[in-house]
Amino acid sequence: MEEIIFPNQIRMYRRLRGRSMQELADHLAVSLSAISKIEKGYRRVDQEQLVRVAEFLDCPLQDLFVNEQNSQVEVVQSWRREQERRNKINEKSGLKTLGAGLRQIRNEKNLTLIEVAESSDMTLSVYHRIKMGQREVSDKEFKNISKALDMTPEDLKEEIKSLDDKGMLEEIIQRNDAKYKLLSTPRGAISSFTVSAQECPKVSVYGTAGKDGDIIIDMENELKKVDCPPQLISKKDVYAINLCTRRLGSLLPTRSILFADPSDVVSVGDIAVYYSAPNEAKILSIREDEDGKLYGLRWNPDGRIEIGNDDLNKIHKIVAINL
Repeated sequence: MEEIIFPNQIRMYRRLRGRSMQELADHLAVSLSAISKIEKGYRRVDQEQLVRVAEFLDCPLQDLFVNEQNSQVEVVQSWRREQERRNKINEKSGLKTLGAGLRQIRNEKNLTLIEVAESSDMTLSVYHRIKMGQREVSDKEFKNISKALDMTPEDLKEEIKSLDDKGMLEEIIQRNDAKYKLLSTPRGAISSFTVSAQECPKVSVYGTAGKDGDIIIDMENELKKVDCPPQLISKKDVYAINLCTRRLGSLLPTRSILFADPSDVVSVGDIAVYYSAPNEAKILSIREDEDGKLYGLRWNPDGRIEIGNDDLNKIHKIVAINL
């Protein structure tokens, strides 16, 4: 069972225009299977592909997205129901327990995500979805994972069951659910702005590795420019950060590009940039304690950063992510 990561209206517009999946596949130079996954929300589309899809379907770029601001209520509800259905299937099938168990055992053996993925003959993306409890595992894949963990398939199953019986996996499952929600839930309104490939503006990217997983952000040292995500075109203060730290654990792969907006309000559940010094930043997952006070979480190793009222102007919300 694959998870929905890109709710969209591509299929609806394609059918309205009387175009076939094969025509769209040919236009994007991808397989028919890839188009099927894109339309079902299983596969992300990059900026360039989004622009080409909008041009092919002759519709505003922002209309391809599904959110409460620009989609019919029944469309939004339909995607939500499907996501909830799939999450329930994943939970009942034990996929979340499997993913949490694999993470716990990998940590105990001091293996990295990349090491296990490569030894299992999988891409990092595929193994990440398994570890998050959002993808089924074939017998062959499970055998390969067992071998990568230096265990037999039988011993691996028994160890995961033992960890679950001891209640050692529940916290990991809850953390995975929170991380998955951050990545899969559309946030904010899509700007009512029609964009062509020629009009797409650029955003400056900053960020080099600092100490203890911090990122050095020097606004006078631009690394490169990237296309501005379509939903951020109307925002004037947005800048981009090169993710060169593993302190978010496996929530986001390194080399992701994070788009930050200093003017946006940060709330619980957001990912944000916290400036502990003028040019030194920490990427945090924003949480709230029992007293309603905000704090930030990091992983690898686990760490909690207290955020006081005087620190709120030092936090810039991450409003888009290019994986």
